[in-house]
Amino acid sequence: MRRLLLFLAPALLAAALPDKGIDLPLREVASLQGVRGNMLLGYGLVVGLKGTGDTIQSKFTIQSLANLMARQGISIPTTGVNVKNVASVIVTAELPAFGRPGQRVDVTVSSNGDASSLAGGTLLMTPLQGPDGQVYVVAQGPLLVGGFSVATAGASNTKNHPTAGRIPEGGLVEREVGGNFNDRKVLRYNLLMEDFTTAVRVVKAINQELPSAPARALDARTVEVPVPSEFQGRIVELVARLENLPIQLQSHARVVVNEKTGTVIMGSDVHIGAVSIVQAGLSISVTNTAQVSQPKPLSKGRTTTTATGEVKAEDEKVKSLTLEPGTTVGRLAEMLNNVGVTPRDLVAILQAMKDAGALNAELRIL
Repeated sequence: MRRLLLFLAPALLAAALPDKGIDLPLREVASLQGVRGNMLLGYGLVVGLKGTGDTIQSKFTIQSLANLMARQGISIPTTGVNVKNVASVIVTAELPAFGRPGQRVDVTVSSNGDASSLAGGTLLMTPLQGPDGQVYVVAQGPLLVGGFSVATAGASNTKNHPTAGRIPEGGLVEREVGGNFNDRKVLRYNLLMEDFTTAVRVVKAINQELPSAPARALDARTVEVPVPSEFQGRIVELVARLENLPIQLQSHARVVVNEKTGTVIMGSDVHIGAVSIVQAGLSISVTNTAQVSQPKPLSKGRTTTTATGEVKAEDEKVKSLTLEPGTTVGRLAEMLNNVGVTPRDLVAILQAMKDAGALNAELRIL
């Protein structure tokens, strides 16, 4: 078991750093409410596979193929149908904002049966529906699969995910989402990251650009902009004018830790307080040695194998570091790496430093 001790120097936290904000256009800071894509979903069949399709265990594939043939005027029984060249799939796509009939969109095709690969297959005409049950896109075309799967007696090899693929521009928009964008009376911008200071800065920038549009912040994420009278019916021009406004963002001191994988992502400008780190560990190893016990001649004993165990416990050499005020987390990671601290140990150290108040940054654990 590893032990981790942190000794915090009294009242030696790093001084506040000057704001190193950057200017970004409004379109990269906030999104316009209501201008978004819509998720679509459909069920279809992929044909033309080289024996890598669904097996007879996938009853829904057999039934779907029989229904398809019936719509083409061919009646076949569902018993005894071999579907090894056919696979049932789930087809997904995103209808972009302001999508119009005739526009092409990309679609993703994923197997939902027991097919081993969709490589070389062609998706048959598949209607894609929205949450309201209406068909907005029809998809069809040959699949692009970025992987393969081969197998022989007792061996197999698979690369990437051969049971999922894409059809670039394989969907054709048939219906558009209703609504007239130019009829809006109010615009609402949603900040990509909630922050009261950024919301106030967005309001200030908009009011300086358009004094006749008294923008206001509803909360830390939402900014409301009434449409000025001179832009009534010309919302596109108003949005084009606002989306290029420069907005100063605050720099956020943040350290992101993935505890499952031991991955630590940090900004090198994150500073910490003066702190001493002492890490010691106990290494325990257990070994087993097999021994053969042989009976004496002419005895009725049997040859047996016994095992003897040996346990060794060793204290590892104590690792210690002393950091001065203002040391960056990037420098801390470099120093810990030099003394042989593993990424998982670094995760534990950062967590303990945050609890002790020495890490002057937001710590996010994934």
